[in-house]
Amino acid sequence: MKPVWVVDDDRSIRWVLEKTLSREGIPFKSFASASEAMSQLERGAAPPQVLLSDIRMPGQSGLELLQEVKTRFPSVPVIIMTAYSDLESAVAAFQGGAFEYLPKPFDVDQAVELIQRAIEESMHQSGASEEEALAPEILGQAPAMQEVFRAIGRLAMSHATVLITGDSGSGKELVARALHRHSPRADKSFVAINTAAIPKDLLESELFGHERGAFTGAQSQRRGRFEQAEGGTLFLDEIGDMPSELQTRLLRVLSDGHYYRVGGHSPIKANVRVIAATHQNLEARVKEGLFREDLFHRLNVIRIRLPALRERREDIPLLTRHFMQKSARDLGVEAKRLSDAALAYLSGLDFQGNVRQLENLCHWLTVMAPGQQIEVGDLPAELRDVAPGGLATDWEKGLEGEVDRLLAAGVDGIHGRLVHAFERILISRALARTGGRRIEAALALGIGRNTITRKIAELGIEGSKEAAAE
Repeated sequence: MKPVWVVDDDRSIRWVLEKTLSREGIPFKSFASASEAMSQLERGAAPPQVLLSDIRMPGQSGLELLQEVKTRFPSVPVIIMTAYSDLESAVAAFQGGAFEYLPKPFDVDQAVELIQRAIEESMHQSGASEEEALAPEILGQAPAMQEVFRAIGRLAMSHATVLITGDSGSGKELVARALHRHSPRADKSFVAINTAAIPKDLLESELFGHERGAFTGAQSQRRGRFEQAEGGTLFLDEIGDMPSELQTRLLRVLSDGHYYRVGGHSPIKANVRVIAATHQNLEARVKEGLFREDLFHRLNVIRIRLPALRERREDIPLLTRHFMQKSARDLGVEAKRLSDAALAYLSGLDFQGNVRQLENLCHWLTVMAPGQQIEVGDLPAELRDVAPGGLATDWEKGLEGEVDRLLAAGVDGIHGRLVHAFERILISRALARTGGRRIEAALALGIGRNTITRKIAELGIEGSKEAAAE
């Protein structure tokens, strides 16, 4: 995602918005005047994802900036900040094409909601560039995804090797593309290869290229993926399935920065950033002797774990709307929408295929659903027959079995023991989801702040943050 631009001559307003955007994991740039922002665009800078501008500033006004931005970049949503009493200016802002206006003094949560809505609108614009259409920015408001966004932000100026882990279909290549797009290598090539999809005998040539006559059928010299990615980024997907002999060759490249084409005798220097990804547990594969330990440590310089969709259920409505819009654009039809009941139902499903499965579902619905509004009954039969989240039966049956076992064993205090375990799991998972923030965890569980504080002490739960720190 491109940064949100904040334009305001009031330093305190800029500071509040910078802290808020940083907390939400939204990239940003700040400017003290409209002329500073315009000079960035005139020097060829990419337009912002969203522009947030004060209306009255020394020199060029926010309305003038709005007019220039909408003329040059009509798809960029512009939010105009204005005082409550400045309604005439607010009307002028809307007439000039503003997305929305934000009254001052503003509520921080209101500002975040408005900015996120503008970002979503920007993502759905049909005038996206070809690169963005092929590799859209990642969507997600769940805390687990915000951690991913923060990691990408921290790595923006880095050349470090990155290992991305996560279930199949969770979007590992999107993260790799985002790391490339926000790196100093963004103007060079991004080259991806799935090491599990290429036959073992061809993979070496695919990676490193070959000389003419190196093997039967090699009638000309061929550049490998390392050469194609020179100066840029090489993404090695499903690295856990790489054959052992190629693991050795890859280790040599990462160690000394040189490689040879198949059949070649002259070393070639590699100026490539390697990003690897796997759905497998590499530590376990190392213990089993299936993956080189020294290569694992070379790749595991910085690790980003991408959560499964079941760990970020609150993002399912946002992703669903995005994919429905995308499918409609691809097919040249009017976008359909899901009812609140259908969205709630989807949010309870596990989606073993993760984001990829949800995207495929949205494409199916765009083609097959009979009406413009999609209800639960319009979903594929295999999804309608699934208990949402797999929870409606599994955990209750497990609890029944445990109660039967304890009763049969004649254990005393079964009620207290199970209630204690239930509350501990419930509060621990909520704290894990909120990064240890008690107030957010209490809100998510529907209990009071004092209640969760008391329960944390009673149950001896660690990893929570004091209310004062929040």
